[in-house]
Amino acid sequence: MTEETGGTGTGHRSVSFTRVEKGLYEATNARGGTLRFGGGGESEEFTPVELLLTAIAGCSAVDVDFIVSKRAEPTTFDVVTEGVKTKDAEGRNEMSDLAVTFTVRFDEGEAGDKAREMLPKAIAMSHDRLCTVTRTVVKGTPVEERQA
Repeated sequence: MTEETGGTGTGHRSVSFTRVEKGLYEATNARGGTLRFGGGGESEEFTPVELLLTAIAGCSAVDVDFIVSKRAEPTTFDVVTEGVKTKDAEGRNEMSDLAVTFTVRFDEGEAGDKAREMLPKAIAMSHDRLCTVTRTVVKGTPVEERQA
């Protein structure tokens, strides 16, 4: 078995989940954290597609926050990820038109100016190099489905 790692370093990651009831599941990470989600969208739990959007936004938000907050503490830091669920020509579900929008504000002054100047660079760095989730989606990494 491969050793589990966490944080931002390289290494194996895994999340397991268990069915709680029809359409409700609980994911557990290697550190014991849990997250409930639903499959049908009838309850308040996040759907898997919403979790994908959350993962894209969350990964980039962490990158951008760590970079710009070195210069100044944001007064506003909001991120919206959106996309359109569609079907391809063969009727297979997929997401298209994925977009991440950052609304980040800083106080006036030299530190805020430095952070504002760095913001577009930080967003580009996250997209192009740092965010594992976005890089994986953009690359189009295959997913192998197995039965134990």
